Amino acid sequence: MAVVVWIVEGTWTACVDAARAHVPDGSEIVLLHVSGHEEPGVAHGAFAGLLGRGSPTQDPGSLIERLAAESAHRLLEEAAERLGRPCTRVERSGRIEREVVAAAEDADLLVLARDGDRSRLGPRSLGPHSRFVVDHAPCPLLLVWPEAAPDLSGIPAPPPHHP
Repeated sequence: MAVVVWIVEGTWTACVDAARAHVPDGSEIVLLHVSGHEEPGVAHGAFAGLLGRGSPTQDPGSLIERLAAESAHRLLEEAAERLGRPCTRVERSGRIEREVVAAAEDADLLVLARDGDRSRLGPRSLGPHSRFVVDHAPCPLLLVWPEAAPDLSGIPAPPPHHP
């Protein structure tokens, strides 16, 4: 079984714990982290626009890219340690939701966590990236709550019956 576990700051422990609990021993597990290109791009653009042709060594976009790569590497190391079994670590960058879907192309299972409003049940418990992944994943999903799920009292009443 080939399993991709999407590692995101703030929710990764729930995904790793779900993989430990639900993925059979001997499965091929890929821990995936995707860095978006938006923040470094904004910094590169601001530097170029505000400061013209300044020294490329002072471009804050480069610093943001380096810090993001270091953070991703540390996060994947912690995730692998928590998983406690053989795995592959993959770092990708680009449009987050599309990179996750592409990484799951040959997977038998994708593990991800809710990342939106986690105070109540419903579609808003998924952020934009995870909503895209849920809608476009090419494989089955294991969607987990990063903490205890809210109780069922937040479910809206059914619509009134129309005769």
